[in-house]
Amino acid sequence: MPIIINKKEKRIIVAQVLPEINSGGVERGTLELGKYLSDHGHESIVISGGGRLESQLIREGSRHILLCIGRKSLLTFFLIPKLISILLKNKIDIIHARSRMPAWICYFALKFIAKRNRPIFITTIHGPYSINFYSSIMTKGERVFVVSKMIRKYALKNYNVTKNQLVLNYRGVNSKEFIFGYKPKILWIKKWFKEHPQTKDKIILTLPGRITRWKGQEDFIKMISDLVSKNNKIHGLLVGEVKNGKEKYKSQLLKQIENLGIKDHITFTGNRSDLKEIMAMSHIVYSLSKEPEAFGRTTLESIKLGVPIIGYSHGGVGEQLGEIFPEGLIPVNSHKKLVSLSEKWIKHSPLVRPTNKFSLRSMLNTTLKTYIDIFLIKNDIQ
Repeated sequence: MPIIINKKEKRIIVAQVLPEINSGGVERGTLELGKYLSDHGHESIVISGGGRLESQLIREGSRHILLCIGRKSLLTFFLIPKLISILLKNKIDIIHARSRMPAWICYFALKFIAKRNRPIFITTIHGPYSINFYSSIMTKGERVFVVSKMIRKYALKNYNVTKNQLVLNYRGVNSKEFIFGYKPKILWIKKWFKEHPQTKDKIILTLPGRITRWKGQEDFIKMISDLVSKNNKIHGLLVGEVKNGKEKYKSQLLKQIENLGIKDHITFTGNRSDLKEIMAMSHIVYSLSKEPEAFGRTTLESIKLGVPIIGYSHGGVGEQLGEIFPEGLIPVNSHKKLVSLSEKWIKHSPLVRPTNKFSLRSMLNTTLKTYIDIFLIKNDIQ
């Protein structure tokens, strides 16, 4: 149902702004919010450089406006007049920036719009950015969403931001999509084993995450090597894309795998749209980021599916597992504990219980309520 304001239906117009919509938690969250706004009678617009998720975004009720607003270049500031035109033409009520460069462009664009026509500026701090003036833009929203207690502490410690500005809003998972006990369909399983016959009749261990140095692939590969030395049925999946500029790192990982003699026990899947199915068929899922993550979405998705997960005890992942699956937490960089707990769970899988915590609906409700509350304050509607 649409939000009721002053006994009349009020349709707010929200523009989310980010560099592109290809893959990743931020992008998926953008689509989920767009669908939720549309389903509740509001207008959802996404301004970005485009990407492979654009068709889904439009199919789910949002409009997309192509503007390459995320490029880290002084030339990007020449897009400010174009953005001003978009905001005024579409009568945007709220502009929600999800990345630093787009946030700066929005911030300066708003300065050139008369106050009576100026959209409300909202930001989300999705991670512990490097602490500098460039990153400070993410704390300049009239409301600033933080995706974990870790990020709230980061913002308060490092920037001139007030507690009243900050809104703790854990990202959530759709339990209607990630159903507890879900099993992939037979057709999917047949297709998977046709593409990856090396995984058939194996114990599948999965590390989701794009291929980058801090996501923990090296720890995972070393763990697989140790496990394979005792159990030849172990097979590790590295599920994630290799972005431009990261090809050299993947080559280093391939060299590590070759040196350990486990080429037949590791598969790089690349970017996948069926991560849910891959996790559902896995024996264990992992979160081994070297640096504390603001929030680990795949951690939650795994637990929602009923698949056990082992994760380093820091950041948002530590917060999540501490509440819903503490037996999966291990000390950061503890290779010995990583291997021993994996061995234990391969022999006897732990009990994973269903949970309603960290739900997508809660995240979306909080977001829309924040939009409406700040809209009411600005427009002095009682």
